Amino acid sequence: MWLSLSLLVPVALTAAQPGASSRPAADVLATLRPGHPRLIILDADLARVRRLIESDAEVRQLRDRLRSAADDMLDDPPVVHRLIGPRLLHQSRLCLDRVYTLATLYRLEGDPRYAQRAEKELLAAAAFPDWNPSHFLDTAEMSHAFGIGYDWLFDYLSPASRRAIREALVEKGLRPSAELHRRRSSRVRGTNNWNQVCNGGMTIGALAVADEEPDLARFIIEQAADGIRIPTTRLYPNGGWDEGPGYWGYAMSYTACYLAAMRSALGTDLGLSQTPGLDVTGLFRIHFVGPTGHTFNYADAGSAAGNAPQMFYFAQIFDRPVYAWHERRMRARNSALDLLWYDPRGTRADLLALPRDAWFRNVDVVFLRSAWDDPDAWFVGFKGGDNQASHSHLDLGSFVLDALGCRWATDIGPDDYNLPGYFGNKRWTYYRLRTEGQNTIVIDGANQSPRGKAPIIAFDSKPSRAAAVADLTQAYAEQAGRVRRGVALLDRNRVLIQDEIDTNRPITVDWGLHTPADVRIEGPLVTLRQKDRTLCLRNLEAKGGSWSCGPVPIDPPQKPAEGVRKLILRLRVEPPGARIAVLFAGSPDASAPIIPLDDWVR
Repeated sequence: MWLSLSLLVPVALTAAQPGASSRPAADVLATLRPGHPRLIILDADLARVRRLIESDAEVRQLRDRLRSAADDMLDDPPVVHRLIGPRLLHQSRLCLDRVYTLATLYRLEGDPRYAQRAEKELLAAAAFPDWNPSHFLDTAEMSHAFGIGYDWLFDYLSPASRRAIREALVEKGLRPSAELHRRRSSRVRGTNNWNQVCNGGMTIGALAVADEEPDLARFIIEQAADGIRIPTTRLYPNGGWDEGPGYWGYAMSYTACYLAAMRSALGTDLGLSQTPGLDVTGLFRIHFVGPTGHTFNYADAGSAAGNAPQMFYFAQIFDRPVYAWHERRMRARNSALDLLWYDPRGTRADLLALPRDAWFRNVDVVFLRSAWDDPDAWFVGFKGGDNQASHSHLDLGSFVLDALGCRWATDIGPDDYNLPGYFGNKRWTYYRLRTEGQNTIVIDGANQSPRGKAPIIAFDSKPSRAAAVADLTQAYAEQAGRVRRGVALLDRNRVLIQDEIDTNRPITVDWGLHTPADVRIEGPLVTLRQKDRTLCLRNLEAKGGSWSCGPVPIDPPQKPAEGVRKLILRLRVEPPGARIAVLFAGSPDASAPIIPLDDWVR
């Protein structure tokens, strides 16, 4: 049974899966769709897209933006073989975006200028000496571009162009991929985003030429089907992603493209869509975006939410209209897949029906908020988890805070990946990755343990109070005894950050916060101001501490944190320990009862 996108609402999950196995059949290519196009979007699906363009002004605007982008590409020079640091990735992604955009407009409107320009792009990249297999993401993304271009433009391309594009895909993409699989490389067997990107991109390339290179394609498709399950199972039970929001977007976009390509080309995704946790991972995106539109951007992630067309695709195959509703509200749609997968379903009521608070147990990240669909709502993202996770910073216990239409506690994000040793022996020397670069506590000026874990040991969600507690003891094992942090949203209009630290020796504790606000310190009271809004902080518990504020201390060649200030509450802690309780509220007179963390959840 062939599946077109137009048939995927809302029964595609069950329709694609009867009898599906977690392993490829004896011949995975036995059901290969003949001819082209067969990848992701079939010709039959384009009628649905055209109808939406006619009936929905928002879809029409998206098409117009894509057409404008495609027109701009017509006179741009094609990609070149130019590395930045060890990566060709910028050129691979540029090629991928251009091929998707130009080929989509050609398929929708039939203008040969778009196909001609896409062909020029593909032939330029086909002439590269290689696709930089030493950094295999570059090869995988270029193979993705070539798979889509070869398949979607097949009838337009001349025999000579088809041959050049196919041979480049095989020699520069598929054969190096097969070698990775033979070596059981972590690039295709690991637990992070590399797996989905490498297996997803190479599967798309293999499916494009599977009728002409069946043995090579069959091997890659079978191996990738086995490998891509490894990170996907880590979404259990409720869809969180330990690499942070940015790499959730990257990994899940390739997961969606993989599913769509397998279903359209073979009529099955071999059971991958049944992996527990995958169906609910869209809730992770919904929760990690705060009311200001910024994400809780832990790990190597920026705070911009960006677009996530996979939310439209997941809305369809898992019948979750709220994913589509949320994505339409993000106002960042700018890709071909945003148009081709666009889903008009979902309502505000679907969003309001979701719980306001969530604990993503598989990654120990918590989100608390006062309301959905309110730009002035209170929102806290709070991180436990594992400092050994891919792309992690030493940030256990860190948090971000939105309220009154502003972000007050901000994560300053990653630095330049091309800094020396960024992913090596200098990683924990860079401010943005060190513990002092997070909104958490620093003990005796030292980093958290890079091997530390911080489980969420308590979580509560009630109308008047939502809270979570993380056990940070492993993170500070060399500096203190038991260390815990609790975060509570009180009456949905105040936030309490409470730390309890046990120690058998004197220690110095810095309670740190990065904020874009103007800061005024008056004894125990700190006033933050942005625009015409004011937020107050008060140290309710710890005695003897003092506040200070100044520029973020980042030395070149690291990236400066422009417009951000570092607020520190420093105190000397004597045995047996101390409690720190900092209250964020709209009024300087606000208060909160101080309850031991052991009693936070009963």
